[in-house]
Amino acid sequence: MVHESVLQQEAVEALVTTPSGYYVDATFGRGGHSRALLSALNSDARLLVIDRDPEAIRVARELAEEDERVSVVYAPFGQLREALASVGWEQVHGILLDLGVSSPQLDEPERGFSFRNDGPLDMRMDPESGESAAQWLDRAEEGEIRRVLKEYGEERFAKRIAHSIVATRAEKPLTRTVQLAELIDQAVPFRDKHKHPATRSFQAIRIHINDELQELDSVLEQAVQSLAPGGRLVVISFHSLEDRRVKRFMRDQSRGPTIPKGVPVTAEQEQSRFRVVGKATQATARERDENVRSRSAVMRILECLH
Repeated sequence: MVHESVLQQEAVEALVTTPSGYYVDATFGRGGHSRALLSALNSDARLLVIDRDPEAIRVARELAEEDERVSVVYAPFGQLREALASVGWEQVHGILLDLGVSSPQLDEPERGFSFRNDGPLDMRMDPESGESAAQWLDRAEEGEIRRVLKEYGEERFAKRIAHSIVATRAEKPLTRTVQLAELIDQAVPFRDKHKHPATRSFQAIRIHINDELQELDSVLEQAVQSLAPGGRLVVISFHSLEDRRVKRFMRDQSRGPTIPKGVPVTAEQEQSRFRVVGKATQATARERDENVRSRSAVMRILECLH
């Protein structure tokens, strides 16, 4: 069964302005958005898919064998410009970013993203590169762990949890997801009614391990450089840290360049190259009922005018 991505139809309708255009799905995952995009495009269109997860790339290459319109690049989306250059593209008509961890990653205990099923404490989007969560937690100073939990997880008990992690690892290494989740559960004085105490900490550690917010800042800048006139950037976020960054970036782009007082400019030079399209879109009540992950999803659209 093909997993249906969050806000799938809404994203395709927002992205496809010309059925014969060149498009990028920079977060392929398991290809839900890409397959929906291909159904909306004609035979002259092209689709570049990017992902840094080897399993996602395996699925993407199978899709490319089925559909000659598809090209695949194995890379983090922060390397968007290099990915475009590798297939000889200068500008594109649409770029899609579906941020955060994918449902298949959460559902596979061996990836270490979820505290609900026991697995190795990994959390890397690309298990073949970088430092795992277990390795980082084993070496990081208490102050750094506290900062990450507070900054990336907005965890109010960051100090307690960080202290508990450092005290525990002195006795035995933290290597399993359930081990860390139980430690956090014991460290916090009380829990939210509808949220596991480890939710924010796991989010924070994952964001840090994968450098997610820095990657996001990088890809947003590269995306606006890569859009053809009339092209659109569509971004789906799943938590407030991401959405605030996306909202602020799109707002700033739509305001146009900052010009010092007294510098003579034409009206055209004062105008922005971009506009925000509509308001933020959220999943329908039906989708929220059918897919828990969609409840926090927010989609925003930026269009290149000229």
